[in-house]
Amino acid sequence: MFKPTLVVALCATLVASLGAEELTLAPIAVTSNLYEHNELDAPYSAEVYTAKDIEKSRTTNIYDFFNQQTSLITAPSYGNPFSQKLDVHGYGIGDGYQNIVVTLNGQRLNNIDMVPQLLSAIPLSSIERIEILKGSGAVAYGDGANAAVINIITKEENYNELGVYAGNYHTLGESMYLSSAKERYSYALHLDHSDTDGTRVIDNYGNHDTRKNTNGGVELTYRPTDTLQLHGGAQFSTYDTLYGGPLTLAQYHDDPTQKGSSSATHQTYRSNVINGGLIYTINSNYSVELDSSHENKHSDYITYNFISNYRNDNVRSQINYNNDVFKAKLGVTGTWGERQGSTNTISKDNKALYLSTELHVNNHTFTAGGRYEKVAYTYQDATNTLAQDNALYAIELGYSFIFTPKQSVFAHYAHAFQAPDIDRFFNYDGTFNGFIQPMKTDTYTIGYNNISSANKFKASLYYVNLSNEIYYYSDPFFINSANTNIDKSHKYGIDLSDQLKINDQWNLYANYNYVQAFIDQEQFNGENYAGKKLPGVSDHNVKATVSYLPNVNTTVSLTQLYRSQAYALNDFNNYFAQREQPFRSTNLSVTYTKGNYEMFAKINNLFDKSNGIWIKDNTIYPVDFTTTFTAGLKYIF
Repeated sequence: MFKPTLVVALCATLVASLGAEELTLAPIAVTSNLYEHNELDAPYSAEVYTAKDIEKSRTTNIYDFFNQQTSLITAPSYGNPFSQKLDVHGYGIGDGYQNIVVTLNGQRLNNIDMVPQLLSAIPLSSIERIEILKGSGAVAYGDGANAAVINIITKEENYNELGVYAGNYHTLGESMYLSSAKERYSYALHLDHSDTDGTRVIDNYGNHDTRKNTNGGVELTYRPTDTLQLHGGAQFSTYDTLYGGPLTLAQYHDDPTQKGSSSATHQTYRSNVINGGLIYTINSNYSVELDSSHENKHSDYITYNFISNYRNDNVRSQINYNNDVFKAKLGVTGTWGERQGSTNTISKDNKALYLSTELHVNNHTFTAGGRYEKVAYTYQDATNTLAQDNALYAIELGYSFIFTPKQSVFAHYAHAFQAPDIDRFFNYDGTFNGFIQPMKTDTYTIGYNNISSANKFKASLYYVNLSNEIYYYSDPFFINSANTNIDKSHKYGIDLSDQLKINDQWNLYANYNYVQAFIDQEQFNGENYAGKKLPGVSDHNVKATVSYLPNVNTTVSLTQLYRSQAYALNDFNNYFAQREQPFRSTNLSVTYTKGNYEMFAKINNLFDKSNGIWIKDNTIYPVDFTTTFTAGLKYIF
């Protein structure tokens, strides 16, 4: 069933890129990988999504936008919808998120343990642009920038929005975004809340997996002189979630909304962040940047009486040199993270020095850079004090050539690394696992861009060679379970995307990703994984949207998502009886705009397809398994 669909999608993409009429598309700036480029001259693979793209998607949270509109794959972390995992380029939905650095206005959101980046705290209404840099960013962002870097930039303009939406399962959401930009100052204030009774039953009394989330924040910018800019802000986020456990295959097929055999998990979480910084322009060639942030987090798994308190501090300083031909940036960064549990305290501290250069010669762009990073761990409990240091480095080389005003090619190489998170040093019962090795990767990417006023086509081919890829060996009886390393592995794939404006009424967007991820050398507990495929990686990922504008006020969009089957997350030997089944979802949205008002309605999973994440045989977490709908109203002023 899949092959004809794939052939049609690829043919349509290629034909569209060759024969489209010119209309209104244009390259978009990429601003957050040290140097500003546009999509045409960037010497690396990049996806860029603007506030307009986000608005047109009619998604209500950032995870849905990623999963439905980008090449990223998202899935709730063991059923937790507020803490979802990310994957791209075949690192796997199990641990792929640890190979992606996520930043918000330049500040890292990655955690020091195995908790995924908390993106549910970022309201969609506050986002100006999302940049996904694939296989790039290791020099600028260091630890974990193997698969990609995702930069989220919030708005700084005169824009105000009030919104409300409601849906089935007693879903309700409200949002407010207020901002103003003047010559000397600007501010942005956001507040949003969402609440739902949930789609799954979690106990014998018919109670559902309720979820509540509230976020807010303020960002301020002040320019006392033409050469100095000061900025700062504060944000908070809280959530209270109750989510169900896994199902057996029989339960999943019978009714994915049922509670299953294990009890639900109840977690409360809160985060408070303050940040500040400055940009000082010394002269036409030199400038200085300084940024810092401090975060306190509190997590309480009420079900298990497991409480953790976190402290995270980040500092970055950078000296910039710019002229028309040559640019250079020299910077230092530091991150200090600590988690205090009921019986121990563990920390992970990163300190780094980096240098990046860029040279422009006619239509040629050359980039080169390096980073040295030292990672230090400490662990303390009532009887033990343990410590380990790792010295790591990153290298990037890039080249792009614009050979017509609409076409370019690029080549990129990156040596990157991932230092283990602090949870990797402990077994499931809390005993010390032992320090494990950092992962190192070499990523090679070549690409082609064709961007006209009617069509935006991108293609890239990549290959990744890995040593010491980090994974968790899961023994069914937990006797030999351990965190360890895959000695050698590799990945390769192709990314295709096409955005076509057919005419004033019809638009087409298609995104296709093909990936293969193999284990080359690894033996553990008497098992040999050489030649096996990495679990949790789908070979094919397809997302396509057709939009119809019957008049100037109305837009109707139909989106189809498809992801092929994969081995269950614990199936490193590729021999489990059950595999993760293909993911399918069809989404329909309608928007009507009149003056300052905008009304929308959206149906997710129109045909009520069941989808899930397989951990092992008869351990399935259902995701996007039923039809949901939302309708809302926005007032923009």
